[in-house]
Amino acid sequence: MKRVEQGFTIIELVAVIILVSVASVLFFVQKNNVEVAARDDKRKIAINAIYYNLEEVFYKQHKFYPAALDAKNLPAMDPELLKDTNGIDINDDSGFSEYHYEPLNCENDQCKGYTLRTALENEADFIKKSRNK
Repeated sequence: MKRVEQGFTIIELVAVIILVSVASVLFFVQKNNVEVAARDDKRKIAINAIYYNLEEVFYKQHKFYPAALDAKNLPAMDPELLKDTNGIDINDDSGFSEYHYEPLNCENDQCKGYTLRTALENEADFIKKSRNK
């Protein structure tokens, strides 16, 4: 007598469901890792751009550093880079900005140094300090 099979067994269905579930979890974990790395790269690019403009443009012209950062102080830079990945400006007084500019040894809004920093999600804080003191 011939045996006629119709459909899949429960074991086959469970195996396929488990395989698809594992693949989905791996996909979403990897997607999250890629998004985190992209945000960290954006933060590093912004801090490096601010650093370059402070050192190579502002300091060379004025021989001091500003007490606060804005588009007027750094006209050669895209003002959007002064906003973090959440859109909060570096000078925001709420303390929620991912970017921090800490001027050092200031007199009359003229500073001798600074520290730029941002907290990264996958690494330690990214910090740049003034070259000239």
